[in-house]
Amino acid sequence: MLSTEDLKFDKHGLIPAIVTDEETGKVLMLAYMNRESLAISLQEGRTCFWSRSRQCLWRKGETSGNVQHIVSITADCDKDALLVKVKKDGPACHTGSESCFFQPVYEGEAPSFSYEGLMELLRGRKENPKEGSYTTYLFEKGLDKILKKVGEECTEVIIAAKAEDKKETIYEIADLAYHVMVLMIEAGISLEDITKELASRHVIDHKVKQEKMT
Repeated sequence: MLSTEDLKFDKHGLIPAIVTDEETGKVLMLAYMNRESLAISLQEGRTCFWSRSRQCLWRKGETSGNVQHIVSITADCDKDALLVKVKKDGPACHTGSESCFFQPVYEGEAPSFSYEGLMELLRGRKENPKEGSYTTYLFEKGLDKILKKVGEECTEVIIAAKAEDKKETIYEIADLAYHVMVLMIEAGISLEDITKELASRHVIDHKVKQEKMT
């Protein structure tokens, strides 16, 4: 195992630290550590960085509560960069985004799909409105408009399913999922929040709500 003395800090005494979610592997943020912040991180088991803009130490979550609990720290082959795997208490980005990386620069012809990726794109449309974007339009209209669309899409799912039209039902469920995710962004709800709620309910074997028989 490497000693911190083996690490190569740059001329400013800093080393880049790439922070990832230990559960999903998703990149959360890029920050910098100096020897002191690294020592604090190792001692406290939570991330502590050096702020280049403020020129001071900062513990992640000290004001927001979004603490990052360190699982492991690994150096790259040149020993001049760190990979920090964490269990997080909340979003990594000051904007409220799960990751600091949510503003597309380039997208290939067939980008891979993930719910996490879609959530980041939706959040990007809210934080950085784009003219002509339907998603931006929904956020600009606000909660009532978003709720109206969720209600409309629920109805469309019911109609398609009642008609036993599988293709149309899939299409309408996808529409509903999209609008629900827009609602989640508007309400400050993450995929992690929903996952934790479902896990706590044991929905496979137990009823969540008691239905009243009439």
